[in-house]
Amino acid sequence: MDQDAALRELSQHVHVSRPDSVVSSNTAVGELTVTTTVTDLLDLLTFLRDDPQTQFTQLIDLCAVDWPARPQRFDVVYHLLSMNKNLRIRVKIATDEETPVPSATGIFRAAGWFEREAWDLYGVLFSGHEDLRRILTDYGFEGHPMRKDFPLTGYVEVRYDEEQKRVVYEPVSLTQEFRKFEFMSPWEGAQYILPGDEKAPPDAPKRMVRG
Repeated sequence: MDQDAALRELSQHVHVSRPDSVVSSNTAVGELTVTTTVTDLLDLLTFLRDDPQTQFTQLIDLCAVDWPARPQRFDVVYHLLSMNKNLRIRVKIATDEETPVPSATGIFRAAGWFEREAWDLYGVLFSGHEDLRRILTDYGFEGHPMRKDFPLTGYVEVRYDEEQKRVVYEPVSLTQEFRKFEFMSPWEGAQYILPGDEKAPPDAPKRMVRG
């Protein structure tokens, strides 16, 4: 059986076996994506792991995606692998900033650090996680840096204070104004005299400016 046929069969099997848990599904780039709800997430993950026709026993990755214009701004995405079936499946749910997602650590122990990363970088809450704390940023870090509304300069900066002999946190203060960049086409050139060209003869070819 080729991969496309196997994915179609897998999709049909999941729909028939868990009809109330599947909101939608689609196949793209050799992988099946199944969308479910926060309420049905753990039931679906357990089924995919234990069912003899699926056997998705490995959690390869768990990540979040931020869509700030949506009421449920976050997608939480689970990537599962079945070694026996040589298939992959993607399970996706949507949640907001306040609604916690049930932790999948009771099904896949590997979810522990992945969920900490999603909390650290996006602020997605996971209920039932035994140690939900920051994993990539510092413990005193403010905010969640992968959110699309997080400022590019951050909220605080860290430095070592020689007088206090310790690391201190201070509000970000820019030492100089942002530079102004002009993203002009290198083939058209500047529409003004560049520094150094003011002495050139009027009929001299224009100097090309590259990126």
